[in-house]
Amino acid sequence: MLREVGRLTLDETKEIHLRVEKIFKQIEKGREDLAEKRIHELSNTANYFIREDTGKELSFYKGDDKKLDEICYNMLENEMYGIRAAALFYFYNKYQRDPHKILEILSRVLETVPWESESICYYMWKSHTSVMKEVMLTWQKSPSEKKRSLSIHGMENIASKDPKYVMDFLSNLLNDENEDVRKKVSHVLTQTCRLRSATCYPILKSWIEEGDDQVIKTVWATMKKLTNILGQKSKSNKSHEFLSSTQRIVKEWRSDPNEYVSTMGNKLGHITKHKK
Repeated sequence: MLREVGRLTLDETKEIHLRVEKIFKQIEKGREDLAEKRIHELSNTANYFIREDTGKELSFYKGDDKKLDEICYNMLENEMYGIRAAALFYFYNKYQRDPHKILEILSRVLETVPWESESICYYMWKSHTSVMKEVMLTWQKSPSEKKRSLSIHGMENIASKDPKYVMDFLSNLLNDENEDVRKKVSHVLTQTCRLRSATCYPILKSWIEEGDDQVIKTVWATMKKLTNILGQKSKSNKSHEFLSSTQRIVKEWRSDPNEYVSTMGNKLGHITKHKK
């Protein structure tokens, strides 16, 4: 019996493996209808981890995968969320050597399978960084707010190695018309500044100086989070560079000749004063 929520035990992953092996045999015997029914039964669940493992196990099929592909492409259009999600994980695992194909499929289902789409983008910023850097520049300009938001998801995975790319990318979405996109921008900005504060703070300052109200609101949301970290007891988020850079820029911004910068500096200074 597979649990409805939570991570799977070793016995549960073995059960999924055995059930998928039986599905493979049904396909080989030409009983695709029965195989499809069994896949639906297995993947139609609220448990994310069952859907993920089912898709992964299906991707190991060694036979003629045209029949299984057809089943899974149809599953992407199924009315049940779990079935759509398992199919997406099948294609994600199958096309690991063809990341453009993964993104092509993802582009079709990102609105109908949102949670798994986010997970896959997060993984791909780690495993297929160069492709993501290329393709997400296109997604960034999409009329779809979901696509623009997803273009950023997981980008914090490259923040430490390539903060310049991240900051340049985010600069184009700072005043996006969609609030969810702006929140995602602020999240990635926070993570990037925390990791590479000395590089990022001068860029933030240049954005503030332009005086755009929405940009200033986005930067403020980011800087407020970062400044609040200073007062936390945990040291896990606070490198020496982050601490010294954040304390220094708050002090410098308070006396900056640009009114937008000094206003933010004073507001941040008020936060740090109460954190001491």
